[in-house]
Amino acid sequence: MAIILGIDPGSRITGFGVINSIGQKNEYITSGCIRVGDGELPERLKKIFDCVTELIETYSPQEFAIEQVFMGKNADSALKLGQARGVAIVAASLHGLPVGEYAARSIKQAVVGKGSATKEQVQMMVQHLLKLPGKPQADAADALAIAITHANTRASLVNQAGIKSFARGRVKI
Repeated sequence: MAIILGIDPGSRITGFGVINSIGQKNEYITSGCIRVGDGELPERLKKIFDCVTELIETYSPQEFAIEQVFMGKNADSALKLGQARGVAIVAASLHGLPVGEYAARSIKQAVVGKGSATKEQVQMMVQHLLKLPGKPQADAADALAIAITHANTRASLVNQAGIKSFARGRVKI
């Protein structure tokens, strides 16, 4: 059993999703968006850090997963995204959480089965996989997809290693 906090970083909207991974089963705990508005970048980054810290203190996750930065056409946007990622990772690290990082295509491949999946397809699959009554907001769905990808990767590695049980810091073979 592991509570996983997934983060879809953004300099204006950062999605979050918290799931409980029990073996091959994932249960929804919560999700949402951290909306930081149009203020100066340092203030937006501080709000992301504070909110991620609050999520960690509220839900006590054992693991943390985040989307990797991709380089688009706008270098300035990629740099801001990287800074948003950085403050979220620092919040996790300060609480001793192991950090898993996943490329966007890998997340879409793991959840939808197609690396070029649309946001709508990710929302629909997250809704289906977690048995949600409605589609989550797009950024929250992406964060839940990151958490699901981490849970599935973790479960797959445990199975490949032949480990019978897994506890933070300890492995039984």
